[in-house]
Amino acid sequence: MRLVACLVLVAAAAAAAAAPAPSTEPQNVKAARINAQLAVAYLKENEVSVALEKIEKALGQNSHDAAVQLSAGLVYERLNDLDKADHHYAEALRLEPHNPDMMNNYAVYLCRHDHHAQGQKLFEQAARNPAYQTPEVALSNAGTCARSAKDLPRAEDLFRKALAARPDYPDALLQLADLSFERGQGLAARGLLTRYFAVSPASPESLWLGIRVERTLGDAQTAERYASQLLKDFPDSDQARQVRNGPVGQ
Repeated sequence: MRLVACLVLVAAAAAAAAAPAPSTEPQNVKAARINAQLAVAYLKENEVSVALEKIEKALGQNSHDAAVQLSAGLVYERLNDLDKADHHYAEALRLEPHNPDMMNNYAVYLCRHDHHAQGQKLFEQAARNPAYQTPEVALSNAGTCARSAKDLPRAEDLFRKALAARPDYPDALLQLADLSFERGQGLAARGLLTRYFAVSPASPESLWLGIRVERTLGDAQTAERYASQLLKDFPDSDQARQVRNGPVGQ
């Protein structure tokens, strides 16, 4: 499963860039934030060339703003210019070294590009920061990062820590359910999925997992119910195609 925070990352950058600047700030500071906000907005619309134009303008106006640097990291990562992306993410954190959002965002980038140890360290540092209001997000992301590195015991420990911080956090519930299923713990996966469905709308990933869990546990009726819901609600998903193209248990 992917790092959920890749979507949070865009929202965080946009929110940071969109924050209204005090009226006493120089015009170039305000303009830089506006252009950084526009860069993220264009990026979300896949207008990458316009996003690049806006972020380069923002950097020229004020390169000392962490939100501008974070937005630049997003743009250059989309362009697959990873040297520049890493530079800008790191610079955002350097400018605001105690900001847990900057830690979390840079860690997302690091884990996405296989720098697992460094990414996990930053995630956990963010989670320990008393100013961070959602430590479960950073802990769950750290678990995803550990799982990508094939460190399953560490991943399980981190997902459980995320649930200790917030027992109804959907991402950690789904991630731990999927990990439990991968490890052959079907009943544990079923229990975690039940908790997930109680607090979150069904997704293609959760329904596909539910299908496989119930098939493994021998409950064909529930597996078929999940399959019917997947095909009805998410007909164009990769998971729905898997249901149509082969036996549900595969």
